[in-house]
Amino acid sequence: MNDGLIEGEDGRCRCGWAGTDPLYRAYHDREWGRPVFDDRRLFEKICLEGFQSGLSWLTILRKRENFRRAFAGFDLATVAGFDDADVTRLLADTGIVRHRGKIVSTINNARCALELVAEEGSLAAYFWRFEPHPSTRPERCDRASLALLTRTEESIALSKDLKRRGWTFVGPTTAYAFMQAMGLVNDHLEGCWVREACARARTTPDDPGR
Repeated sequence: MNDGLIEGEDGRCRCGWAGTDPLYRAYHDREWGRPVFDDRRLFEKICLEGFQSGLSWLTILRKRENFRRAFAGFDLATVAGFDDADVTRLLADTGIVRHRGKIVSTINNARCALELVAEEGSLAAYFWRFEPHPSTRPERCDRASLALLTRTEESIALSKDLKRRGWTFVGPTTAYAFMQAMGLVNDHLEGCWVREACARARTTPDDPGR
């Protein structure tokens, strides 16, 4: 078995980070790395990546339904309309990460996202412009190569452009984690059973405009 992979009781090899937690494994198998073109999902993910800063993704994943309830399903217009009373409400919500800066950032980023949609047509159209060219990707996706990819030229460019547009909590490492999760890159390890499924999805994306 390739370094970095684990074999589950179902006989399938997975990226080691999926572990044995059923929720984390389901996220690995069904979501992470599969191309996403839905604006609400893209916005939710980049916000949750900001909340993850300093924490584990599993912590956020276990609270994701609470975040969705607290932030109105991450509907852009609704979150953009949140006010000080909503900030106070969210700071009292024990089901989410109660960090004032990250809460305020999410509201700010919703407002910035509406401006971006007005300019670009959709968040998907904007984010997918930062998809790396295949020639810039490692020849083999293994544990050693991924260890060097906590940030890339594309994630640095995305982070820089988002910050220019007024977004916050969108550093280059956060931007790359977002790109991995939303399928802009396929960072499932060689030998992981999901890698091929993600590769197929990238050649026939569920988006007629791409």
